Amino acid sequence: MLDLGIVIVNYNTRDLLRTCLETVYASEGPVSFEVCVVDNGSTDGSAAMVASTFPQVRLIANGDNRGYPAANNQGLRAFGFPDGADAPRFALLLNPDTELPPGALREMVAFMDDRPDAGVAGPKLVRRDGSLDLACRRSFPSPEVAFYRLVGLSRLFPRSRRFGRYNLTYLDPDQVAEVDAVVGAFMMVRREAIRQVGLLDEAFFMYGEDLDWCYRIKAAGWKVYYNPAVTVLHIKRASSRRNPRARVEFWRAMSIFYRKHYAHQTPLPIHLLIETALRLRTALEAAHLRDGARRRGR
Repeated sequence: MLDLGIVIVNYNTRDLLRTCLETVYASEGPVSFEVCVVDNGSTDGSAAMVASTFPQVRLIANGDNRGYPAANNQGLRAFGFPDGADAPRFALLLNPDTELPPGALREMVAFMDDRPDAGVAGPKLVRRDGSLDLACRRSFPSPEVAFYRLVGLSRLFPRSRRFGRYNLTYLDPDQVAEVDAVVGAFMMVRREAIRQVGLLDEAFFMYGEDLDWCYRIKAAGWKVYYNPAVTVLHIKRASSRRNPRARVEFWRAMSIFYRKHYAHQTPLPIHLLIETALRLRTALEAAHLRDGARRRGR
């Protein structure tokens, strides 16, 4: 049985994907793994590059962009998740704009093996300048936490345990911590947790699905851990920068997450304010998208 089934969803990041795969296959240690790349209709030759340079990769080449969770689910099903008897012990969602150190897979698998209560774990993610990618450890965006973020209190008081919860900026970035969520750029998930809660929710398109998966896994009784003993380079938003739908999808994802997990427990006046704000922001970003399309069409 494989230790790891690694799923990489790619959209027009051929060169970054090549480097990512090179670092994956340079991994050291007694960890068995296979890689499935799901290409979401790239036009930059990504699928051809994978087929010619990495023939050992399981390649799924979609004709269009099906979104991040749907494509990840294709890869997960290729490994037998959620219910296959031969599914690997762990699934790893990995972005093509990441670069792994040689011991990353070995150390993350060992971390999970040492913590049988861990349903999900993620490493410390850093940017090219060495700064922490704040998204690598997060709280769920409850109405309260999201409010502190939107009005700027999280930036004014990053060390506050009350106001700094959005990106957990009050925590030591070099200490292991139990958190609400880690980011899908590198998310290792235990097979039994996937069997219990199912795959990613395809109502999302390119944001929020990792938060939702962590929420469901925690609700099922598992823990989510941040493990800074492993550091992974994340060249953030390499794919989404090329996608004009990105900001629209971000706000649509926040709406889906709120309605799915918080709307039923939010007092009606606050619920109406949140719904109005989310709808207005999504509509505004959609208008910007349409305006940009009109300008490009001239």
